[in-house]
Amino acid sequence: MTWKPEVDEIEARRRAATSMGGPEAIERQHERGRLTIRERLDALVDEGSLEEQGPIAGESERDENGDIIAFHPANYLLALATLGGRRIVVGGEDFTQRGGSPSPSGLRRSVYAETLAIDLRVPLVRFLEGGGGSVAGTAGPKDRTKSGGATRALGDPVFATQRFLSIAQVMQVVPVASAAVGAVAGFPAARLAASHFSVMTKKTAQVLIGGPALVERALGEKRTKEELGGAKVHSRSGVVDNVARDEEEAIDQMCRFLSYLPGNIMSLPPVDENPIDDPERSEEFLLEVIPRERRQVYAMRGIVKAIFDEGSFFEMTRRYGRGQITGLSRLAGRPVGVIANDPHFYAGAMDSEGALKVRRFVDLCDTFHLPVVSLVDEPGFMIGSASERAGTIRFGVEAISRVVTAKIPWCTVLVRKAYGVAAAAHFGQRAHVLSWPSAESGALPIEGGVAVAFRREIEAATDPEAKRAELEEALASRRDPFARAEGFGVHDLIDPRETRARLCRWVERVWPLLSEQLPTRPPF
Repeated sequence: MTWKPEVDEIEARRRAATSMGGPEAIERQHERGRLTIRERLDALVDEGSLEEQGPIAGESERDENGDIIAFHPANYLLALATLGGRRIVVGGEDFTQRGGSPSPSGLRRSVYAETLAIDLRVPLVRFLEGGGGSVAGTAGPKDRTKSGGATRALGDPVFATQRFLSIAQVMQVVPVASAAVGAVAGFPAARLAASHFSVMTKKTAQVLIGGPALVERALGEKRTKEELGGAKVHSRSGVVDNVARDEEEAIDQMCRFLSYLPGNIMSLPPVDENPIDDPERSEEFLLEVIPRERRQVYAMRGIVKAIFDEGSFFEMTRRYGRGQITGLSRLAGRPVGVIANDPHFYAGAMDSEGALKVRRFVDLCDTFHLPVVSLVDEPGFMIGSASERAGTIRFGVEAISRVVTAKIPWCTVLVRKAYGVAAAAHFGQRAHVLSWPSAESGALPIEGGVAVAFRREIEAATDPEAKRAELEEALASRRDPFARAEGFGVHDLIDPRETRARLCRWVERVWPLLSEQLPTRPPF
């Protein structure tokens, strides 16, 4: 007597699991322009590194003799793997079964994903496609084994609390990157939002709190999935960081994001020991990129490109809070966070969305020990009735509070304007401050200050507009780039062309300090 029959059945179940929802379901998935979950994992991880967890999890059907007549694999795939030689946990819904709505074993596997990432202290990558529980699963006794258990669990407040606890905990320990690669609703949508980096495909993904039928029934509002939660909506809502052309680009973006981050909060970010870009590289155009005409805009992203390692800037959340630019980059091979102002939008002013964007980004950098470089052209908080209704001052102060309590090294480069309370969002604790000759600062921009301080004089003038322009020009002409440096209001006034070299030396100098901040264990 041997255990060969059982071993043969193990192998048979493993083979059955790879068939997912069957050939027809896989073909329909491809016809929708989407990969299967197994194809996604194979495209992401290092070849041959995938180690599936619970490969025979699922539900079997048996005849009256107890013999298996069908096997339905769990519709959430979970695995250990390596990505660029680094260990990760990766998982995602199998949309070829139940449209991604969780089966009991699929739900248990998805719950285990965060636990496994926390225990092993490795990054978590998710592919999201599908909804949460289904009302049909609780409508009656029929098929309760296949769907009712998962649906009841998702609707259980105690389970939901425990589930969100693990989601919150994993974000405190390891980097989490998620991609919406199809319609995502319910709990998968919550997972997407609970990520350090989120991306959705442009044509095949939608992210929804509630789908069209639910919205129409509850609100009488008729909208398609795309109108409710397509890429045009969520690239501007802040729900996702980036939009990808297709699944291949979504995978590339998640890989690139993770390349800047450590495996967990107990480690330092990975350093490129052989960077090809010269730390002393100097770009001539930096000497003239800032116009002397104060109302003229310029390309801040061109400055970023010139200063940081060539090709290393990875921008996040570009279409949300557009007055602020955030992204990851490198200086002499060392990863850093980048914050800058875009003068093309509100002259770079911080609105409520920009404040939320900065706060979230600084939290990412502080959690994973990324020094921050801030390129400042901040005219202040956005003003006007719409800005007041949006609660800009509250969100702005919250952003500033997060900046000044961050423990990471911080370097501020005053490029042009640094006015008002909002300027404080660009100065971390004990920030090292460099200034370009084009920089100016104060309580109010010259235009606003003149309007307030000389209101009566302007109103009494024969030509108020000419008088206003005269006063503004007079005050602007008195701006002295040397005054702050003479009073040690900045640490140095520099030639813009030497910015890269100065920043590379700065990050090399502060890098050893990061080791002193590393925790020795998770915070719970």
